[in-house]
Amino acid sequence: MNILVTGGTGFIGSKLIDLLKLDGHTLTVLTRSESKEENGIHFVQWLHNHSKPEEELLPPDAVINLAGVSINDGSWSEEHQKKIYESRMEATDELLRILETLDEKPTVFVNASAVGIYPTSETHVYTENSPETAHDFLGKTVHDWELKASRVKQYGTRVVYTRFGTVFGKGGGALPLIALPYKLFAGGPIGSGQQWISWVHVEDVTRAIYFAITSPSLDGPVNVTAPAPVRMSDLGKAIGAVMHRPHWLPVPSIAMKLALGKKSKLVLEGQHVLPEKLIESEFTFKYPAIRPALENILM
Repeated sequence: MNILVTGGTGFIGSKLIDLLKLDGHTLTVLTRSESKEENGIHFVQWLHNHSKPEEELLPPDAVINLAGVSINDGSWSEEHQKKIYESRMEATDELLRILETLDEKPTVFVNASAVGIYPTSETHVYTENSPETAHDFLGKTVHDWELKASRVKQYGTRVVYTRFGTVFGKGGGALPLIALPYKLFAGGPIGSGQQWISWVHVEDVTRAIYFAITSPSLDGPVNVTAPAPVRMSDLGKAIGAVMHRPHWLPVPSIAMKLALGKKSKLVLEGQHVLPEKLIESEFTFKYPAIRPALENILM
């Protein structure tokens, strides 16, 4: 299978490339760097002055769009939020332009997304059938991103929006921010401690993306979260237990807001999201529970 990937050098993308390569697929990665062949992967320059990636592409059977500035980086200042939003819109617009030029259209288009499309709540449970949409920065970003990606449907292409939860893994994701106080023996309940964390191990993220490509029955939104979300207080206790650190020093909401600004929303608020479509499709999670996932990452 010829697979075209954007965002292939990021935290999730690099691990996805390893998985796809291991299974013998032909891979093309769109990159801002110069075009090159490396380790059997065709890197093609895009989003650069005068670059014409369509002239270097094999017709892709599948497209995976992960491009965009990470929400885990930066301060979430107004300027940074603009970069997060516009990087996703710009990359998807260019990808749509490229696909328009190709005589053969992909069979499936998988677009990254996030559970941030659902409103934060300590009581509500969300599935892919939940109609509620958040109206904050993350909600608008995800909504607009999915809407733009939906234009690929005009080619008869199956479109999947993989709504990632809070991704945990070695070398990136949200866990380093949450675990840092425990490393300093200062871990404890963050905010109310009752906020939900719909987490997922990065290995299950990459496996779910691959599953979406190869499962013709999957389309539309697909929640990519572990089947057992946890409240922040329980996550903290599990981190402390795995790291052999105390869970004792409360971190008030005001302290997180002062330290992280608007990005504090990522740890102070959350959603209880279930991967109903993956479960119904009999996807097997490698890390369905929080303790084994943390042991794999932190030990």
